[in-house]
Amino acid sequence: MRLQALATAAVLALTAAACSAEKEAPAPAEAAVPALTGRAAVYAAGEKDAEAFVRALYARAATPQTTPDPAEAAITPGRDPLYSRTLNALIGVDFREAQSRDEVPYLNYDPVCACQDADGFALKTVTMTPDGPQAATADVVFTNHGREHRQTLKLVKEGPMWRIADIIDDKGKSLHDVLMAIAEKAES
Repeated sequence: MRLQALATAAVLALTAAACSAEKEAPAPAEAAVPALTGRAAVYAAGEKDAEAFVRALYARAATPQTTPDPAEAAITPGRDPLYSRTLNALIGVDFREAQSRDEVPYLNYDPVCACQDADGFALKTVTMTPDGPQAATADVVFTNHGREHRQTLKLVKEGPMWRIADIIDDKGKSLHDVLMAIAEKAES
């Protein structure tokens, strides 16, 4: 009887040791997750911090698109996750007003690169200034089509993600203010 109890204890000890060894063994390597690209990369960076968001915006502008970005396909004017609620509302008014007059909207270009298309696009510098826990300013210098451009992006954190609240060009022209003037004119 005593021998049987010792044998049982030995079996239990070996089983426990095997179980703990299984827990300590490294898990098999998972398949490498592909790096995010396009808007998906920008959205992920927007949840990280303001500077990562800005750098991802300009990295997206610098990367030639050889295939359609699935995240971009469903975006309609005024409902773009890259922009703040207010800027989206103004973009929507601009689009609807132009559509009602059978005209081209004011915002018929990519305001991030200040262009219709990018050629030789390269981000040179980003200087971040926090404007509080939910706001920041990014002064950006980039080249496109062989020309240097400067912009100031006003950023706001809405929910978990940083978004563009305004883009001010190198002449001091505010996208928000231009679109606000269009919206005010539409109301009158």
